[in-house]
Amino acid sequence: MNKTAFLFPGQGSQSVGMGQEFYQEYDFVREIFDMAEETVKMHVSKLCFKGPMAELTATVNLQPAVTTVNLACLAVLQKEGIDFDLCAGHSLGEYSALSAAGAVSAQDTIRLVYKRGELMHRESTRYEGAMHAIVGLPIAEVDNLVAEFQSQGIVSVANHNSELQIVITGSPEPVEKVSELAVQKGAKSIPLKVSGAWHSELIKGAEQEFKAFLAQVGFSPPEKSIILNVTADISADADEIKDIMGRQLCSPVKWYDCMVKLIDDKIKTFVEVGPGSVLTGLLKKILPPDYPAKVYNISNMKQLERFMNENA
Repeated sequence: MNKTAFLFPGQGSQSVGMGQEFYQEYDFVREIFDMAEETVKMHVSKLCFKGPMAELTATVNLQPAVTTVNLACLAVLQKEGIDFDLCAGHSLGEYSALSAAGAVSAQDTIRLVYKRGELMHRESTRYEGAMHAIVGLPIAEVDNLVAEFQSQGIVSVANHNSELQIVITGSPEPVEKVSELAVQKGAKSIPLKVSGAWHSELIKGAEQEFKAFLAQVGFSPPEKSIILNVTADISADADEIKDIMGRQLCSPVKWYDCMVKLIDDKIKTFVEVGPGSVLTGLLKKILPPDYPAKVYNISNMKQLERFMNENA
């Protein structure tokens, strides 16, 4: 049996024009954008289609914008009868995955990411933060480097994206020192253009308030399996998922482990549902050379037609 996984992108996948083709093509996509705009009182479609990029990338705008596009792309796939067996989402994208799995309504998904963006933005204005991608060292070595400098300030692993791509996060000085040491060990260090130290203790001030907001939102047992960032495992318990999502804000994203789990589960078709190709790019680094997989992005009509033609 050919099993399919839907993967939902998050921050870093945004681009001006995202979602516009589907918006013009389908009435139900326009209804999703209308719902999002009514929910967050923001002109989401204008932000997505016209930008400017600097405004779109501000985390308080970006989180509902990317999520709306993800949900629109999901609705198009569902309309075409394209189904999935498991799903996962990268950081912000995990909220789209929760909606896809039937754990949270689309409107509550938008409410959650808008609140998440507000709180993350607030904390980023209180504490200066930095994030660097370390490319070329395994997680155990990066963990050791981080441990060396934790006494000098806040620094930790934010994302384990692929076997040898790990993002560190925290206060600028210790992040810089870990990066320098990683470079000495033969790795590359790439500073990321972010406004805060996401998935770190520097935004811990948002955690309790976000958990209180989560408590007001109804979660249901998922109808489809979802692999969670914090645990790299599946949960079918609504209360447990809600608790894990409360911890997700400051916990590392175990994306590599999530993808390995999908491979172990013999997933053969991977579909990135939303803008960009960040997740398919990572996946191609993770898949074993002889693994028989098909990998797709679906965020416009041409990509949808290709998928439909190849999977008719």
